[in-house]
Amino acid sequence: MADDAAIEIDGLRKSYGPFQAVRGLSLHVRQGEVFAFLGPNGAGKTTTVEILEGFRTRDAGEVRVLGVDPARGDRAWRARIGIVLQEGGAQSELTVRETLALWAAYYPHPRPLQETIELAGLQEKADDRVGRLSGGQRRRLEVGQALIGDPDLIFLDEPTTGFDPVARRAAWKVIGGLRDLGKTVFLTTHYLDEAQELADRVAIIKGGVIVAEGAPQDLAGPGTQETEIAFALPAGVQLAALPGAPGFALGHDGRARMRTEMPTRVLAELCAWAGERGVELERLEVMRPTLEDVYLELVDAADAEAPAS
Repeated sequence: MADDAAIEIDGLRKSYGPFQAVRGLSLHVRQGEVFAFLGPNGAGKTTTVEILEGFRTRDAGEVRVLGVDPARGDRAWRARIGIVLQEGGAQSELTVRETLALWAAYYPHPRPLQETIELAGLQEKADDRVGRLSGGQRRRLEVGQALIGDPDLIFLDEPTTGFDPVARRAAWKVIGGLRDLGKTVFLTTHYLDEAQELADRVAIIKGGVIVAEGAPQDLAGPGTQETEIAFALPAGVQLAALPGAPGFALGHDGRARMRTEMPTRVLAELCAWAGERGVELERLEVMRPTLEDVYLELVDAADAEAPAS
């Protein structure tokens, strides 16, 4: 295992009867990073994560989590791992403080109780019963339960599902704080903006194989080197009159749009053209592809390349 690796996977395979859920997957997650594992339903995410957590056996391949084969992980190894499931659970009659104190008793070297409450952002709810917490507050409690053992690696499965925008932002702050503590976070999410905001690196899985891996801003997919320029056509101006006119098209919102790998040059020509005519380019936007754009293109490309069954 590499010195900087929290997770190493080489040639992982898992089948259920004739169905190959994971097909020769290889992955490296560094210590201290937030790593997002993305993919559509049925792509093999859950199977892979359950193997990493030691809850499911594999058919082939090498796996090391914190230097240990999860299939042979003992109690000491499990104490170094925190897990936040998509649907957690806690006794509704206990308070937040009592719940975390109970969980702390399961670990040999737990994090201080009050410190964990603060890390989870539950100071004002510490003595409230779990049954009275909102959905977002319960999710914070589940993060606190994962943190109380002072783990080195934390698995977060869809941590903000069902959250309102305010609660999601608060959860993002908590997750970002885990990186500041030097923890490794393995995040699965269907929210692509969440992965783009939080992750140092991402991997996209489709059909049991990795189709892309890297920093969110560096992922390459079809057309991802292009920047889109859009603006409302000035009154009385036709597309054909614009500089670089053959590259512009009218979008569904009525704006002129162009995708280009040379946005600086196009913008310079466009602004010079507008300045000479004394017109404003209303609703002007310059947009790089988001992680969601790249994800959709890569998943669609993987579908197109998949052999017919």
